[in-house]
Amino acid sequence: MDLFEFENTSAQDAELVSKVVDLLSMAIEQHGSASLVVSGGRTPKGFFHLLSQEFLDWSKVTVTLADERWVDADHKDSNEKLVQENLLINEACVARFVALKNSATSAQAGETSIDQDLSAIGRFTLVILGMGDDGHTASLFPGSEALNIGLDMESGRQCLAVQPLDAPHERMSMTLPRLLDSEQIIVHISGENKGNVLAMADGGDDCFELPIRAVLQQTITPVSVYWAK
Repeated sequence: MDLFEFENTSAQDAELVSKVVDLLSMAIEQHGSASLVVSGGRTPKGFFHLLSQEFLDWSKVTVTLADERWVDADHKDSNEKLVQENLLINEACVARFVALKNSATSAQAGETSIDQDLSAIGRFTLVILGMGDDGHTASLFPGSEALNIGLDMESGRQCLAVQPLDAPHERMSMTLPRLLDSEQIIVHISGENKGNVLAMADGGDDCFELPIRAVLQQTITPVSVYWAK
């Protein structure tokens, strides 16, 4: 794990945008296309706006989400709504978006179709993850009944339905093996609380206690942490 510390989120966002543009541009040059997995929440809004203004061949970029709430795309809690309104604008408006919510009546009923959609993308260029104060990432929550499958590297699953214990809405989450099927992972966090959780994650090895450990402590995919104090 490479840790990059920033005094404020403005500096963090600028450096993260530069890194993302470099990685996507390199992938487009080498492979003719690139893919970017992003996360929801308050933290990435400023980053999304900055990234949306960058000049690169967005028509060759596929954007998707690490997880999604099972709500309509116009719902205030939808991660898709967040991405559409804050990232897929300006120069990035021509990027292709792959949703993690479909017309199925439940996340479980929608798993097969979304699994196929994710499989079609292939290996990701970059996955950007957040982290909760409870150590969850994507919708891999400690204590969740789905966590065992979500962290199973041999599950063969790209995604799975998750019912959080304390958070609203059923979720669709990528599994750990799908998140790690990427050229690079960046954990994007800010604030003292997240810094404390990061230190706790570094100080133990129980991935069921703090699921972010499964990302930080693996050796399959390079991981960097961008933390603004």
